[in-house]
Formats: sequence, structure tokens, C-alpha cells
Amino acid sequence: HMFAMFGATVLVPILVNNYGLPLSIQTTLLFAGIGTLFFHVCTRLRVPAFLGSSFAFLGGFQAIANLDSGKYAAMEASEKLQYACGGIVVAGLLYVVLAGVIKLVGVKKVMRFLPPVVTGPIIILIGLNLAPSAVNNAKTCWWLALVAMAIIIAANIWGRGMIKIIPILLGVVGSYVIAVIANAMGATALDATGAVVPLMDFSTVADASPIGLQPFLTDFGGSIAKFDLTAILVMAPIAIAAMMEHIGDMSAISATVGENFIENPGLHRTLIGDGIATSLSAIFGGPANTTYGENTGVLVLSKVYDPKVIRLAAIYALVLSFSPMFAAVVNAMPAAIVGGVSFILYGMISAIGVRNVVENRVDFTNSRNLIIAAVILVCGLGFSGGLTFQVGGAQITLTALAIAAIAGIALNAILPGKDYEFGADVTDGRSADFGRY
Repeated sequence: HMFAMFGATVLVPILVNNYGLPLSIQTTLLFAGIGTLFFHVCTRLRVPAFLGSSFAFLGGFQAIANLDSGKYAAMEASEKLQYACGGIVVAGLLYVVLAGVIKLVGVKKVMRFLPPVVTGPIIILIGLNLAPSAVNNAKTCWWLALVAMAIIIAANIWGRGMIKIIPILLGVVGSYVIAVIANAMGATALDATGAVVPLMDFSTVADASPIGLQPFLTDFGGSIAKFDLTAILVMAPIAIAAMMEHIGDMSAISATVGENFIENPGLHRTLIGDGIATSLSAIFGGPANTTYGENTGVLVLSKVYDPKVIRLAAIYALVLSFSPMFAAVVNAMPAAIVGGVSFILYGMISAIGVRNVVENRVDFTNSRNLIIAAVILVCGLGFSGGLTFQVGGAQITLTALAIAAIAGIALNAILPGKDYEFGADVTDGRSADFGRY
């Protein structure tokens, strides 16, 4: 379970660092462990799920990193990260709100407002908006990016057993080892300005301590989340896609284990556990958490469904979080490897959105569905710089993804002829592979 979650969980802070925001690997691992343990307490120690870093919020991190108007114009990257985390805190609390509404009125009534015709295109946009950063990283050293891509594809297509479940980890580790050998032989790469630089830089590893505290503990005030309406409007709509992923994962884990966890301990409990774990992580400068499909794959493979095993993996994550040297070794990874991995990953996020639409059999011969999807896609791709406006003395920016989410939910609520009923057509085995985010 630790190997299954590790590659994707560590990759999130690496990608966010590439956007220019200093998200800590140590903090990420710490709150993956704490979040998982908290989730298990919330679900009465019954649900065998691991909570790792969510890729759904990467687009939000990138959008906030690129903000250059109003108060964000001259803001330091570390402070931007604090505001991004503040937005994630609110996104996590939206889980709690949804959990309360589900408890009061039932999941079917709630899901009528979040059908696949809305959530599918939003997930597609998350991947498409991230695509340029994958190319920019990969072009620093194309041959190394292709090596990372080849390992991931080979593991996922031809791998068997555990190999098929950990392709991201294998792609990162395999290409990292090749990069170390190539670096020793004098290989080079291009930096952001196009200058030729050594392929890898281990200077920070030599200065790092083998054991040490997480950054938020050593610099408490510099890591705590800050709140601003613009950052909240960037991050909060992404919770829609993340909540859909959570519901899909709970369905998949239930099918794998042979118990209905949506009924007992209840979807409201699993949402509260996931949401508060996300908010807790973000308060102290960590990323959003999400239930990991890779670990459901381990359940399928091992047939061991005891949640105690997952909790042991969470403790391993906690232990690793106390090593600055380990974090420095991971951070020494060439940008080209990040580009190669994200080349596959960002495309897979969009493909998952397509799969969400296909598996739920969204009828695009229905003009209503066609209009909703069309407006979402055009908003998400057309408002490339977002939409900035004044409210009183404050300047607020809505990103393209936020505009798309608001437009999609509003149109779905307004237009007549809803044709989706939650739970009417559930497919088994959706999480027993690499294709989750």
C-alpha cells in the first residue's frame, strides 16, 4: 500500500514546485498519513482507504501561481501558496457541507445537481489546462522524458500484479536512476531560460539533515493558510470534481470488499473524513487529500481487506515525512522526468473525464446535455486569463475552471429535462487500475 500511494503522493508537491509554489514533500507525506488515520476514525475504522495527494487541485495551484493582478502582482511565491492552501481549506469544508446535505435529503437528490454531464467536462478541463506545463518540463531533456513515459506505459500495459498498480512510482524511480547514471557521464539539460545546465543538482542533498521537522513546524507563521476570495474561487469549484472521485472510489472499494460502505458507515461519514483531512492538511501548508484508487488496486490484488494494513502504510508515510534529506533527494529530480510523467498523467486526467461521461452513458443526442457540455468546455478553454472584476474595494479573479464549473452547475439547474439518476447504472472495477487522479 505504501508503494502504491507513494509515487502519486510525492509527485504532487514536485509538480507544484515546478509551477513556482514551494509545497513541501515532508508536509505532504505527514498529512497523507494523518489524513488517512483521521479518515479511518471518522469511518469507524471500517473502510480500507488511503488518502494521498489529489491531482485534481493541480490546476488551481497553477492558476494561483500565474496570478499577477491586484494583491497578487508582487506577491512572494511562499505567500501565494498560503492563499492557495486557504482556498483548499474552504474546498475541504464543502465536503462537510455536502455530507450534511446528503444526511438530510439523501444522496440521489443531491447528485441531481452534479450529474456526469457537468462533472465529466470539468475533469476533462483540469487535464487540458495543465497540458502546456507537461510539454515545458519535458522539453528540457526530451530523451529522459521519453524514458519516463516508456516505463509508465510498459508497466501499465504489460505489467502484472503489483507492477501494474505502481506505474507512476516505477516511472519516477526508473528514470531517476537512469538520470543519475547519465549525469555522472556528463549529460546536460536546458533550464527555464534555455541555458545548458547539468542534468541533476545534488547540492541541496549534501546540506540536508537525515532527520528533521516539517517546514510548517520550523516556520509556523510562514506556512499557515491565508484566506482571500480570489483564491477561494479558484480552488473551491475543484471540490466538485474531487467529490465525484470520492463517491466513485467508495463505490469501487465497496464492490471490491463486498460491503456497502456508502450505506454503512455512510457516504456522509466518508465525505466528512476526506474533507476535514483535506482542510487540516491545507491549514498547515499541505495539498488536498483524496481517496486513492491505486490502493483499491492493491486490495483487488492482495485480497487482504483489513483496514489495519492501510493504517500501517499511513504510519510509514508519517515516518518518511521526518527526513529532510529524503525530501531533498526527491526534489533533485530533473524537470524532464516530471514532464514525462505528467505528460501521461495530465492526459489521463482528461481521459478519466471522458470515461466518466461514457460509463454513465450521457446522451449527447439530447440538446440539453450538448449545450451544458459545450458551454463548460468553451468557458474552461476560452477564458485563458480568467475574469477579473471589482467588488467594493477588492479585486476578484475567477479562473477559467471556476467560470466553467459555475456555468455548468447553473445550466444544469435551470434547463429542463434532467435525465440522470444517481446509482442507476454503476460499473464495477473502476478503480482497480492506474487510471485515477
